[in-house]
Amino acid sequence: MRTREAIEPKELAFDIDGVVADTMEVFVRLAHSRYGLSHLSKEHMTCYDLYQCLNLEREIIDDLICLTLDDEHTLQIPPMPLAPDVLTELAEHGPLRFVTARIWPESIIRWLQQTLPQVAPENIQVVATGSPEAKLGILQELGVRCFVEDRLETCHFLVRAGIQPLLYDQPWNRTSNQYPRFRTWLQLRQTIFPENGTNHNTGAGGP
Repeated sequence: MRTREAIEPKELAFDIDGVVADTMEVFVRLAHSRYGLSHLSKEHMTCYDLYQCLNLEREIIDDLICLTLDDEHTLQIPPMPLAPDVLTELAEHGPLRFVTARIWPESIIRWLQQTLPQVAPENIQVVATGSPEAKLGILQELGVRCFVEDRLETCHFLVRAGIQPLLYDQPWNRTSNQYPRFRTWLQLRQTIFPENGTNHNTGAGGP
């Protein structure tokens, strides 16, 4: 499935972790500093379920996940390259809408406001669903037609409900080529704003 026409900003929404925020960069950094796992990189995360793809004790993974998502470390997460620029441009067309599976939205809202200083706080809308599966109902309520996501399983049930997934490339989602895939925010921008003359299918396809 491929996008074939320009996306109206009002019909678009974004996941945050793994799409806007390079969350697993903090996970890896903490693994290095807290447990001496200097060999670990994002490329080892070949599936979304870290318990399946990382040869680490469950207690260590649990600790690293909790630390990565706590208030202190959330504010240390770097944004994906060019994500702030594209989102700031997109905000000129209407509110930015984010739907995250995080349970508590407060720290990631502060992170977004910190990352997007030129966007008015009232134009940053965040819904925390507590689970990936709960995203569908929220997206339907918001009238979202396209959703930028990094989790393949979420893409599967969204497309069945008529919502077009736009897959942000990550090591844990490279087992499928069935959705438009974007390796950079520049490529994603060319789909959202194709008036610059570039091919808005650039970046779609397999790794």
